[in-house]
Amino acid sequence: MARFYEQLVAALAENRPFALALISGVKGSSPQRVGAKALFFPDGKIVGTLGGGCLEAEVHARAKKALQTGKPATFEMVLDHDFGWDDGLICGGSVTGLILPHAPQAAELWRKLAAATESVRWGVKKDFSIALVEGRAGSPLPAAAAHGLSRHSIATAEVSRPTSDWFYQETVTPPFALWIAGSGHVAQAVAPLAFQLDFAVTIFDDRPELANHQFFPPDARLQVGPWHELLKVPLPKMPAFGLIVTRGHQHDALVLSEWIHLPFVFLGMIGSRRKARIMREEFLRQNIARAEQFDRLACPVGLEIHSVSTHEIAVSVMAQFIQKRAEAMTKS
Repeated sequence: MARFYEQLVAALAENRPFALALISGVKGSSPQRVGAKALFFPDGKIVGTLGGGCLEAEVHARAKKALQTGKPATFEMVLDHDFGWDDGLICGGSVTGLILPHAPQAAELWRKLAAATESVRWGVKKDFSIALVEGRAGSPLPAAAAHGLSRHSIATAEVSRPTSDWFYQETVTPPFALWIAGSGHVAQAVAPLAFQLDFAVTIFDDRPELANHQFFPPDARLQVGPWHELLKVPLPKMPAFGLIVTRGHQHDALVLSEWIHLPFVFLGMIGSRRKARIMREEFLRQNIARAEQFDRLACPVGLEIHSVSTHEIAVSVMAQFIQKRAEAMTKS
């Protein structure tokens, strides 16, 4: 599944009118979080989600009106018994948000967010103009200029509360990288799930018959060649996770002997506790790594959910990676 800003850029390429709606504030219980976004088209198509149910249906109706008038708007909805009983949504909280039918005029900004290799901060001002924040490259999009128009990048977002000059601000960061050593069944199950969870995936292997796009998503980057060359590839600038799932103990040890020295946010390897213990003893004996370096390795990798099948293992691995990514973002 494409990141939202990539979907937004794809929508721009269709040259069809749409309105961008987003949730800018939440109080109490809500079906979605601040920063949730959706694109609403006149024909009923929706890209993204504000949480579904009656909340999304109501915003959709208002977005259609905004597309007709060309005027942006705010909304506030109390998700109580009166609002949501018929549709089964009685969360009890409230949400505020924005509807922006002029969002396509900010095409340059959306493309910047979709292709971001470093953090980019943007927002919506009180006059509904869309702009980069704090004087960064780009200029605001005047809402008044958009009113005459008939038509309108897991990115991980850190959302801030509105200020006196802004309805909404958000910092968009590029996805965390996920390096997978090995292209077997586990890697093939992990990779598509990782893309859905907003990781940028690179596959490393010396077997071109497996490390190809017949077995991996088209967006997966493939590094294929002798291991002694593959292990010289430098980490990308964005934070990176590592997963070692090669075809055997010797190849796992070979990859680990190099990757254990790289500044991964988190590094995991498939295998048993006995395997980890034996490998640890060997690494320390041969002075390949220090004890504190090896102790950062998660082996067996994945949360303990009694997984058995390949796809269950993939779920346990990605659940742990989601957990570690959230911890890393909290610390940063």
